[in-house]
Amino acid sequence: MSAQIGATAAAVGSVVRGIFGIRFGTFAGVAVAALILGGCAVPLAPLVGADPADPGAKVAGVGYRSTIAPYTSLRPTTPSGWKQQNQSVTPSPKSGHEH
Repeated sequence: MSAQIGATAAAVGSVVRGIFGIRFGTFAGVAVAALILGGCAVPLAPLVGADPADPGAKVAGVGYRSTIAPYTSLRPTTPSGWKQQNQSVTPSPKSGHEH
């Protein structure tokens, strides 16, 4: 297993040397230092408003609106005759003369 890890490290090192022109150990050291020091960085800007970690901070109330509030059932009903269906959609007769 250690031979495989050594071979992988050698392969990665040769690629890093080929791309960046530096030794693998130097590259790994710089990468580790950047990761360690990155955690010590100071925030760039102070928080604006209330601290989110403060349990006593005032927040807006929570509301609820149903997504199906105007629901009406569309279940099938008993079929009606075709004459009644036609009468319900027929336009009403107009009074007066038609041209």
